[in-house]
Amino acid sequence: MFYWDWTMILVIPGLLLGLWAQMRVSSAFKKYSAVHARNGMSAEEVARSMLNRADCGDVSVRSVSGNLTDHYDPRNNTLRLSDGVYGSTSVAAIGVAAHECGHAMQQHEGYAPLKLRSALVPVVNLGSNLYFPIFLLGLLFSWEPLLYVGIACFALTLVFSLVTLPVEFNASGRALRVLEQQGYLSGEEMDGARAVLNAAAMTYVAAAISSLLQLVRLLIIARDRRD
Repeated sequence: MFYWDWTMILVIPGLLLGLWAQMRVSSAFKKYSAVHARNGMSAEEVARSMLNRADCGDVSVRSVSGNLTDHYDPRNNTLRLSDGVYGSTSVAAIGVAAHECGHAMQQHEGYAPLKLRSALVPVVNLGSNLYFPIFLLGLLFSWEPLLYVGIACFALTLVFSLVTLPVEFNASGRALRVLEQQGYLSGEEMDGARAVLNAAAMTYVAAAISSLLQLVRLLIIARDRRD
């Protein structure tokens, strides 16, 4: 089956990079979860304070089950912090919470890349579900137009990953700047928060590289079929 042909070697580096990035996040979060902020505030309290100061008082802060499932949901203007973050006073938890506050601030300010990413979500979800059956049918029936329709559907995933990069880096930049300027963290505490957020950022870089490699693989398969 084509899925396991020689082109799989293009996908392996992306998979390994993704695993490395996830391990780096887990390691950094675990390390700095043991370092507690001197101000004694929990991640939820820091998030609430940051949002109020940024004129985002209408954003609700809620807990959500899971490990590092933290996210900001623009549909209902809710910031959700995971079990290990919500009530924690650790530098790692505060850094994660501040990052999600960064997304709420982006929404409040009408940050263009965030708007674009939100608009892409339904299209990307559709494309990611359709690309494989369309591409497979193109292979089975040796019909080149179907192959490239499938590739175009998958390419949306890469576009989404590339748009996500500035959104995530900007949110982390905002978070670190506010944490330092408003005195929530200082000195080595900032180093810890920065290490956690930098590690998290690498997961998005890994996702973009993985999508690019998979797109190259699909193009090679389509070219080989044509030849």
